[in-house]
Amino acid sequence: MAKGTDQVVGLGLVALSLIIFTYYTAWVILLPFIDSQHVIHKYFLPRAYAIAIPLAAGLLLLLFVGIFITYVMLRNQKDTKKAQ
Repeated sequence: MAKGTDQVVGLGLVALSLIIFTYYTAWVILLPFIDSQHVIHKYFLPRAYAIAIPLAAGLLLLLFVGIFITYVMLRNQKDTKKAQ
């Protein structure tokens, strides 16, 4: 079972994910149907960022996964050489 702090951290991550999902959904799906002069537009970034931010996040994710895989493979290669 998860301990108290683990549950709080997990709940915080779920809440953050829901907030980001709601913001992005409103930004990309609902905002184009609202008049551009409406006051709600000042709470959202320009639409160009709707593509740029997820693209940058995806590229960073791929970079970190690649670095992690490279690190693990190099570490295992060193361990194999030591065992021989």
